[in-house]
Amino acid sequence: MIIPMIRTLILYFLVVTAMRIMGKRQIGEMQPSELVVAIMISDLASIPMQDTNIPLLSGVVPVLTLLVAEVGMSYLCLKSIKVRRLFTGEPSIIIYNGVVLEKELRKLRFSLSDLAEQLRINGCSGVAEIQTAILETNGQLSIIKKSPPLTAEDLGVKSKSNINLPFLIVMDGDINNAELRRSGKDEKWLNNALKRRKIDSVDEVFIAELQPDGELFVQRKERFI
Repeated sequence: MIIPMIRTLILYFLVVTAMRIMGKRQIGEMQPSELVVAIMISDLASIPMQDTNIPLLSGVVPVLTLLVAEVGMSYLCLKSIKVRRLFTGEPSIIIYNGVVLEKELRKLRFSLSDLAEQLRINGCSGVAEIQTAILETNGQLSIIKKSPPLTAEDLGVKSKSNINLPFLIVMDGDINNAELRRSGKDEKWLNNALKRRKIDSVDEVFIAELQPDGELFVQRKERFI
């Protein structure tokens, strides 16, 4: 009973030390290569913990090897841009100058629903208020907002509603009927609003977002521009 406990404690302190040496970023914002190493280290350490017939060195040596490899690779990434691009990739701009980059979203397999979710997580109500959005190599979305317009409070007018969540009523040519109903509008209103913008069909729309103030933000698909 004592031997398994000692082996477990040794491997525990080894893994914790390895993660500390690999850097504080391991805790929350892993790069793809770092995530792979962390998973491999945990798997390698668990094998000699579960089976006392396996020599302890069978778990220690691979963990130390991965640690040395990761530290060495981190050093190379620090010194070489090409190596860094190969192992960590590059940030991707998905909204630029207020326009959602459709091709970049498709390249990243990043849907409009994913984008809307990330914007909400970052405290943004919708696409219309974003100047630039960058998907970082660790998967987090960095956002630069547009200059905020004057609000009712700025003008000394009491707002009638505290709801400031927009309605995402069209995504990649498809009408979100639930959002359309929630906004109090119908397809006839949507079609008329699009025609005023010289858009003949919803199929031409990449994203349409109805703002709380009644303003409709519309972006056409790239192939229709």
